[in-house]
Order: sequence, then C-alpha cells, then structure tokens
Amino acid sequence: MQASKLCVYCGSGTGRNPLHMAAAKELGKAMATEGIGLVYGGGGLGLMGEVARSVLDNGGHVTGIIPEFLVNREHMLDNVNELIVTTTMHERKMTMFARASGFVALPGGLGTLEELTEISTWAQLGQHAKPVIVCNIDGYWDPLLDLIDHMREEQFIRQGFEFELDVVENAAEVIPAFEYRLKHPGKPPSQAALIDKL
Repeated sequence: MQASKLCVYCGSGTGRNPLHMAAAKELGKAMATEGIGLVYGGGGLGLMGEVARSVLDNGGHVTGIIPEFLVNREHMLDNVNELIVTTTMHERKMTMFARASGFVALPGGLGTLEELTEISTWAQLGQHAKPVIVCNIDGYWDPLLDLIDHMREEQFIRQGFEFELDVVENAAEVIPAFEYRLKHPGKPPSQAALIDKL
C-alpha cells in the first residue's frame, strides 16, 4: 500500500501571530511521526519552510514542487527528498494534486486562499474525493468560513454542489481528521468541526 501524502497549503510569510509558525512546526512533526509524507510548494520561507523543515528534522519525507520563477524568490529548499521544478503555476498545482492523498490549509495569503478554493471547487464539481481540511488556527479562517455561509444563504452554493470540508482548530487535529476521512469518505469526524453541503 502506498504511503499517504498530505499536501499542505500555507503562507511563504510568517504572519504576525506566532501561533501560526508553531502550528506549522507541530504539523510537520506529527506528519513525520505518523509516516505521512509532505507535498508542498517547495519554498524555504515562512510557514511553508517551517513545515518542510519540521518534517525533515523528524525523519519524514518531503516532496517540494516549485515553478522556476519562484526558485530564488521563495528560497527553494534543495535538501528535500524529492524536488520538482515546474514551468508554470498551473503545472505546479496539478503536480501537487496528483501527488497528494489529501489537502490541508494552514494560514496564508492570496496564494493559499486560491489553492484552497480551487481544490474545494474541484471537489464540488466531482473531480476528486480527497480530504480537504482547513486548520483554523486562532480563528484565522473565520472570515472565509463566514463568507462561505453567506454564499450558501444567498444560494450561490446550492443543492447538488455539496462537498465535505473539515474544519479543525489546531494542528493536533489535522492528522486524525485526515486519516478518518481517508477511511470514511463523506462521513464527518464530528459535526461541530464540519461545514457540510457547501
């Protein structure tokens, strides 16, 4: 059986809340401990670099995928187990999708938001059934979750376009949610931590 790999979307900046960097480090250690490989954007800065270094420091496997034009800008980590340099952002995202068993979004900026909404849209359109998890550290993603609720209320996210998005409050909950969803696709690990029928 092929080992599970979790694609982590997160910022190339550190942000102003130290809890975010701490969560990235904690998640990386947990992934390595549980034998779950990391698929990520290949950079060495911010949360992105922190989660990758944490996986590596704890003996885990890291696949970095980065487009050529970001190699220097995002300080590409070259000591990962597998490094893939792509031509475009689109190729990068498709390669990350193909390599991953599931996805989690830690805090980040527009790039992280775009990755999360794209992978969620693909699920909504029936293009995949892989787990999608939002790690809502210190309420970081609350404005997005409120916006999604608003979209539902306004019927722009409507019946027939449902998918499961798991929301957890800290890094310690990510791996249990991911592993549960792999074994029980479509069944929420807890109703309180789930936005269903998006």
